[in-house]
Amino acid sequence: MKLIIQPEDGVTPLLSAIKGAKQRIDVVIFRADRKDIENALKAAAARGVKVTALIACINRGGADSLRKLELRFLEAGIIVARSSDDLARYHDKFMLIDRRVLNVLSFNFTHLDIDHSRGFGVVTTNRSWVREGMKLFRADCTRTNYKAGLDTFVVSPANSRKALGGFLRRARTQLLIYDPKISDKEMLRILQDRAKAGVEIRIIGKVPGGCKLESQKLAKQRLHTRTIIRDRRQAFIGSQSLRPAELDSRRELGLIIHDAKAVRKLVDTFEADWVSVKPGEESSESKKSKNQEENLAGAKEDAEKAEKALEAQTEKQAELAVKTLKQELDPLASTVQKAVRKAVEKAGEDVLRDEDVKDTMKKVVKKAVKDAVKDAVHSANNG
Repeated sequence: MKLIIQPEDGVTPLLSAIKGAKQRIDVVIFRADRKDIENALKAAAARGVKVTALIACINRGGADSLRKLELRFLEAGIIVARSSDDLARYHDKFMLIDRRVLNVLSFNFTHLDIDHSRGFGVVTTNRSWVREGMKLFRADCTRTNYKAGLDTFVVSPANSRKALGGFLRRARTQLLIYDPKISDKEMLRILQDRAKAGVEIRIIGKVPGGCKLESQKLAKQRLHTRTIIRDRRQAFIGSQSLRPAELDSRRELGLIIHDAKAVRKLVDTFEADWVSVKPGEESSESKKSKNQEENLAGAKEDAEKAEKALEAQTEKQAELAVKTLKQELDPLASTVQKAVRKAVEKAGEDVLRDEDVKDTMKKVVKKAVKDAVKDAVHSANNG
């Protein structure tokens, strides 16, 4: 078993897995914007690997990009299936390589998740998990019912509530939890019962107000993983939070692992993330961000003041220009009237019906007005 830790490990483990495929790749995609992963899958198809992509029916704000991805995959010879709409969301992320290696991920194939978010992934050749992964992939591709077969292969809504509830209840000394938002009443009740029994519980993420569980935000990066470390010996890594929707009405996937080396890495990562911000204190990154926000707010305020002053100055100049323009145009209008009167006296009233004369007069008046306006604006700006 191998543990992927994001953002430290980056995209390399995924690209290596795809490039190493010999016969087939089965991949489930909820979000994807990484061209390197897309191109690696296309290259695999081009060299004869059977690539099948199960793409989510919908995700928040990204349905159009999913449909475009489907078309690009089809053009590259990749088999595309779309998840059903029977559940609120198909949010699981996993990949099977040659039906021999299973990658279960808490992160999406995106720059945000891989490069800027805390996330974990499990790479395993465990035959039972691989078989169960194949069964889940086939069921969701064909839109048929999936029946859970292993307690350690945690699938929402099939067995996640039972599996995760039991996992929490068996804690004896400690629970270290990454979860963006815990809100399920049953799971909160289990956690509070464990706390009363003397189990140390620390949560990086959010819990409801008034809930007496120790929690804090992740300081240096975005939190995206859902991970529970129990008694420093076992761990759950997956895509489902302890929330009703993710336990009961969405497709989610996670694994309960017992690999000592992987669990130790999870513990070390959690402890490093936890001490980066002690309760009641701010990290240097947080202070720096706060100072930047304050500086930005001050600059914005100064800009708004300058804009208002400029607007006031512009309004003042405009009023002055109008006044000056009126002064300039009044004698101009009088001059035009006199000129027209003299022309009519000399040539007769028929001159007013001569189109050439009319056009000439219009051009003369237009030029005179233009010159007057220019002089008025110049006077206002230099007043």
